[in-house]
Amino acid sequence: MTCWPRALALSLWLLPLACAAPSPSPSPADASTTTPPLPDAGDVAGRFRVDVWADNWFALWVGEVKVGEDSVPITTERSFNAERLTFAGSRPLTLNFVVKDYTQNETGLEYIGLPNQQMGDGGFIFQLVDLATGKVVAVSSRATRCLVIDEAPLNPACEKAVNPSQTCLSRRVPEPAGWRAPGFDASAWEAATDYTAAQVGPKDGYFSIAWDPAAQFVWTANRKADNTLLCMVTVP
Repeated sequence: MTCWPRALALSLWLLPLACAAPSPSPSPADASTTTPPLPDAGDVAGRFRVDVWADNWFALWVGEVKVGEDSVPITTERSFNAERLTFAGSRPLTLNFVVKDYTQNETGLEYIGLPNQQMGDGGFIFQLVDLATGKVVAVSSRATRCLVIDEAPLNPACEKAVNPSQTCLSRRVPEPAGWRAPGFDASAWEAATDYTAAQVGPKDGYFSIAWDPAAQFVWTANRKADNTLLCMVTVP
């Protein structure tokens, strides 16, 4: 079967500081914090915090420097914790996310062999806070560029198959070389879909964060079959 990339996108609102909401003071009980310096951090413009909730897993780089990842492995079937990561850096910033929905294997299904065997569905929300001002300066919404690199099943009718590994089809492509490097051209990555909380059904750690009202759940147009996304957000 021929594989080809399928591009999708998330988005970003850049919020005027005058109308941005203050950051929440308490830290979520299930959030982790890291404080890696970025290159040339001795001459940084400031420090930032990013709050992230993903169904089910994410990792974040600022440029090519890894800031952190979901503390619960993607191999955990139900993982709905929030994470709070801090870093030093100068704007403009490029936030590079890998976001994954849980799948039990290459079929793209979960609960395989049980009565509730099914396709899963993803969801992702974040907000970026400037710690010098306490203001939210970016949130998930619709201007981020994203690329789908794992899609399964391509034939949703296999969802209830007795032997889904024999019938479910998938499409996977490698991460583009150097996609986190400065100047990478993501203009071919398309813009995607935002969702309401009712559509995503957030749980657990989501409620530990005081989210800015502008922050939206985002994924591709196909939350069930698109399982792994690369997402790029620029903060001027």
